[in-house]
Amino acid sequence: MTTSAEPRSAFPPGFLWGAATSSCQIEGSPLADGAGASNWHRFAHSPGRIRNGDTPDVACDHYRRWRDDVALMRALGLKAYRFSIAWARVMPEGRGRVNERGLAFYDRLVDALLEAGITPFVTLFHWDLPAALDDRGGWLNPEIARWFADYARVAFERLDDRVPWWATLNEPWVVMDGGYQFGVHAPGHASPFEAAIAAQHLLWAHGEAVRVYREIGRHAIGLVVNLEPKDPASDSEQDRAAAALSDAYMNRQFLDPVFFGAFPEELARMYGEAWRRPSDATLRAAAEPIDFLGVNYYTRGVMRAAPERKPLGFAKTPAPENNRTETGWEIDPKSFTRVLRWVRERYGELPILVTENGAAMPDPPRIDAPVLDDPRRVDYLRSHVAAVADAIASGVDLRGYFVWSLLDNFEWAEGFSKRFGIVHVDFDTQQRTLKRSAEWYRELIATNGAAIAGARASAAPR
Repeated sequence: MTTSAEPRSAFPPGFLWGAATSSCQIEGSPLADGAGASNWHRFAHSPGRIRNGDTPDVACDHYRRWRDDVALMRALGLKAYRFSIAWARVMPEGRGRVNERGLAFYDRLVDALLEAGITPFVTLFHWDLPAALDDRGGWLNPEIARWFADYARVAFERLDDRVPWWATLNEPWVVMDGGYQFGVHAPGHASPFEAAIAAQHLLWAHGEAVRVYREIGRHAIGLVVNLEPKDPASDSEQDRAAAALSDAYMNRQFLDPVFFGAFPEELARMYGEAWRRPSDATLRAAAEPIDFLGVNYYTRGVMRAAPERKPLGFAKTPAPENNRTETGWEIDPKSFTRVLRWVRERYGELPILVTENGAAMPDPPRIDAPVLDDPRRVDYLRSHVAAVADAIASGVDLRGYFVWSLLDNFEWAEGFSKRFGIVHVDFDTQQRTLKRSAEWYRELIATNGAAIAGARASAAPR
C-alpha cells in the first residue's frame, strides 16, 4: 500500500536514470596512444576562439582517471552512462587505419561500466571531427557520409555485443549553426551557403550509419537533437512569423527529414540563394527508420523579428535576469513538457530518451568542503524531472533521463567558465567533489523518481 510518506513513482520500472558526458569535454590526452587531432583540438589552440584561452588538453583527465569516474558513477547509483567516442582516437586520419590503442580505451570503459551494473549508451559523434577530415572539407564534403559509416562500422563491430543504445549524432543543429553558420564553434566558418550544405550532409551521414547498424547491429540506434519550444516575443505578425521560422530552423530541420523524408519548406525561403535542393540520396538516407529519439532540453526560445540578422531574420530575446542560468538561458520546465508532447504529437509514437538536461550555475572553481551546496541546480533538476513525469503522464513514451553533466567540464567556446556538473571538478588538482545535486540525484534514482512526486504540480504544462 502506498502512503503519503511513500509517494508512488511516476516513472515506469526499468527507467534509465543516467548521466551524460562527451569525449572532447572530459577525456583530455587528445593525442595520446596514437590518436589523431580533432577539429576542436585545432580550434581551441587558435588564439581568441575559446574564453580565457582554455583548451581541452587535460579537461577532466578522464582518459587516465576513468576507473575512478566509473566508481563514482557506481556510488551515485547510476543506471546508465552516456558518453561519446572520439572519432580521431579510433581512426586518426578519420578513415582507413584503425588505432587499436584508442579503440581499446572504449573497450575497457564499456567492460568497467557493465561490471558496475551501469548500462553504456554510446554517441558516435559529439562534435569532435578528425582534423584530417576537416582538411578534406569536413561536413561540406559529400564523401563524409561514407567516412562516417565506415567509422560507425568499426565501433559497432567492436562494442555492439555489449552496448545496447547507440546515437549517431549529437545535436547536428549546433554543429551546423555554430560551426558553419556563425563560426563560434569548430571549424569556425560563417557562411549560410556552407551551413545549408553541412546540415544535409550531417543527416546523410546519420542515415548511412543507421543502414550499417541494420546490417550488423542487434540493439537500438537513434539520433540526438536539441529542441526548444519557440514562442513569439509579442503578438505582432512579424514576431509570430519569426517564431515559426525559428522552429523550422532549429527543431524541424533535423527531424522532418528523418520522419517525413523532406526538409521544412520554410528553409528554402529563409536561405534564398544559399539553399540547395537536397539530393535524393540524402533524403533516402535521412529517412532510415530509427529505434528511438534522444531529446536534449535546456530552455525555450522567445523570438523576435530581426530582419537585419541575415540570413535568418529572427533573434532570441534575453531571458529575465532573475530566472536564468549562468549561460543566460531561461529556466522554464513547463516548456520541457511542451516539447516532449510536441514530439509525440508531430512525429508519432516512438520511444524517447531525455539524453541531456541540466544547468550551469555559479559554482566556485575550487572548494574546501566535503560537499558543495548548489541549491539552484537542485531546484532546476527537481522541476525539470517533474516536467518529465508530466510528459509520461500525458502518454509520452519516455524510457530514460540523463542529467548533463556528470562532471564539470570543458564547455566548448566558454572553456571552463561554465559548470554544468553534479560533481565538482577542481581543474588544477582534478579533485572530484559531490554537489548537493549529486546527492539529490542519487536519492531520485534510488526511489525511481518518487522523490519528486510533490514537485509535479509546479511543472504542469500550460
